[in-house]
Amino acid sequence: MQKIDWVVVPLRVLLVLVFVGLIVAQLMSLPGEFSQMARENPESGFIPWLLLTFAILEALCFQVVIVCTWRLLTLVRADRIFSRESFVWVDVISWTMAVAWVLLAGVSAYLIGVIYFTPELRDPGTPIFLTGVTLIAGVVMLTVVVMRALLHQAAALQSDLEEVI
Repeated sequence: MQKIDWVVVPLRVLLVLVFVGLIVAQLMSLPGEFSQMARENPESGFIPWLLLTFAILEALCFQVVIVCTWRLLTLVRADRIFSRESFVWVDVISWTMAVAWVLLAGVSAYLIGVIYFTPELRDPGTPIFLTGVTLIAGVVMLTVVVMRALLHQAAALQSDLEEVI
């Protein structure tokens, strides 16, 4: 499957770069940023630590999706994308995205509640932004579920075609 290499190779390079960037963020950038936020705003209580935990878990979800995508690219290059093995990786991506979305929805709902009940923070921009990001993430997650169903249909059709031939 040499025709697809022009996409697979650059995608793998980008996946490695994003994966490394997420590791750097998890180990250095995020802890430093949120600990500084906690020092500068002690009245915010545990919110910086909630956001740090959320950001690290979301980055971990992205890393899981990257590893699964890498494995799927390996199957594409080997022309085995319609095998049972690919369904496992696609299922892991689907469930990981569902977990990431539930985390996002929960943290967004909590923060919107905090903003709503704190009169000095009642800026409508942040709740609108959080709601928008949560809705967009839901669309992405459901799109992956639809693509998963399409993969299952394509695999069934290929299996039927192989039986006929």
